Amino acid sequence: MKPVIALVGRPNVGKSTLYNRLTKTRDAIVADFPGLTRDRHYGNARLGPREFIVIDTGGFEPDASSGIYKEMAKQTRQAVAESDVVIFVLDARAGLSAQDHDIANYLRKLDKPCLLVANKAEGMKAGSQLAEFYELGLGEVIPVSAAHGQGIRGMIEAALDRLHWPDESEEAVSDDSVIKLAVAGRPNAGKSTLINAWLGEERLVAFDLPGTTRDAITVPFERNGQKFELIDTAGLRRKGKVFEAVEKFSVVKTLQAIEGAHVVLLLIDATQGITDQDAHIAGFILDSGRAVVIAINKWDAIDSYQRELLQRSIESRLAFLKFAPIHTISAIKRQGIAPLWKSIAHAYASAFKKMPTPMLTRLLQEAVAFQAPKRGGMYRPKMRYAHQGGLNPPVIVIHGNSLDAVPDAYKRFLEGRFRKAFDLVGTPLRIEFKTSSNPYDEKN
Repeated sequence: MKPVIALVGRPNVGKSTLYNRLTKTRDAIVADFPGLTRDRHYGNARLGPREFIVIDTGGFEPDASSGIYKEMAKQTRQAVAESDVVIFVLDARAGLSAQDHDIANYLRKLDKPCLLVANKAEGMKAGSQLAEFYELGLGEVIPVSAAHGQGIRGMIEAALDRLHWPDESEEAVSDDSVIKLAVAGRPNAGKSTLINAWLGEERLVAFDLPGTTRDAITVPFERNGQKFELIDTAGLRRKGKVFEAVEKFSVVKTLQAIEGAHVVLLLIDATQGITDQDAHIAGFILDSGRAVVIAINKWDAIDSYQRELLQRSIESRLAFLKFAPIHTISAIKRQGIAPLWKSIAHAYASAFKKMPTPMLTRLLQEAVAFQAPKRGGMYRPKMRYAHQGGLNPPVIVIHGNSLDAVPDAYKRFLEGRFRKAFDLVGTPLRIEFKTSSNPYDEKN
């Protein structure tokens, strides 16, 4: 197994910047804003032939007793427990603080390898200007600059020297295909609570405060031999409601997570009903071509009359997602969450369904024989053959003559025939028409 390094420190010392530098990604949101990271964030990193896992954590307050900071501290403690070595990140510009002493006392009691790193040390001497950090009693202080990349290699080499590395003779375990599952929805719909219920642990901060999750957090998960990447996204609100610059970054991360996923679980708050923002999120998922499963959370919190109104609202406002399976669940009580996996697997299989050209062409001919398209102008559209043009979402390309005149209603008729024949559930299906040009037409 890959060794694990946890980045720990008080808020705004540059842990997320260092995480992005080590993983060579921009997975962690970075801004001059204390308390931005709240969940623990995993990433793969490499130094030469040696690979390891980095965990980015939120600002650590060991003595926090209530509110969101208590939940963040719980996440940091879990990251430290999972790690093989801890990198304690300090702010070389701001100097020592009482919170740094509290963190040092906590780490010293764990008797775990710890590396003291003074970030933002560009242009500073490693001697007198960093002397105050030695009073923490955690050994030598390594000056680095995560933003400029100074001292990073030496820091990683010092950390890796304290780790146990597997023998090169150990056989590498082959990785099966991983299904990327993004959980999207409005703020406070219960996305983090649902993922925690699946995992059976408080892996993500779940707090009764809209906007608790600010980053797109990826969590590895395995069920019945199938590997998943569960992506918890920040809740999306209307543009007029997004005031903080940090939240604007979160929206971008959420949209990127949806585009990069194989399947999206659209989580709807039953107590709030289907709002305009739910419809906007569903529309973005459809435009991205991602497979989708709809889950109505907090179903236990509404009465029978509200349930009937909600079902009618889904039929009218989310009619464009009628191909998506719908489940009613209660994430906090763990009710109805197991059947979601069957629909997720079916949607994933549908999104990557292989459709042979002979079968597509035969289905097309049967559909035309059952109901031919209406005449458009002087000519009736003539469909000759069909083939598959892409996956995730599946694309069917139909060739023929005068296909520009095919109405949308007939396109939906063909989509229904193809969906039924190939059992396509939970995924959009795109049909493209390509009209053959007349080689004897001299107008062009």
